[in-house]
Amino acid sequence: MERWDRNFSELLQELRVAQTGVQVLFAFLLTLPFTNRFEKITGIDRYTYVGTVVAAALATGLLIAPVSYHRLVFRQGRKRQLVQVGSVLATLGLGCLLLAMLGAVFLVMDVVVHSVVAAAIVAVLAAVYVFLWYVLPFLRRRRV
Repeated sequence: MERWDRNFSELLQELRVAQTGVQVLFAFLLTLPFTNRFEKITGIDRYTYVGTVVAAALATGLLIAPVSYHRLVFRQGRKRQLVQVGSVLATLGLGCLLLAMLGAVFLVMDVVVHSVVAAAIVAVLAAVYVFLWYVLPFLRRRRV
């Protein structure tokens, strides 16, 4: 049981780090429609904005879900299950956070440079993030 307590403690620490980032991003995205410049966006930017807000909302929910799950199964001897489910929820939440970050970068870059350049920047960032967040840990895990 001590192992699962330690694993849960580590999971909570990881969630604290991710939640801070997603909450700041989500709050920023929620303020955009109330700015003067937002009225002028059209087409791809409007759809990107909607997708980005949805991804940030999903990330927020998924990263908070393990806390709610813990509260509902507290003191029922399900720490192992809690860690396993929490890990899946955190991984999905990080994936949604990744999409929200990329969408936000695209929106900003599309204002600063042309859409094609913005898309190229986002593609490079996506490759870097996917490698660092998923591929590298997966490769390291397989070597152990």
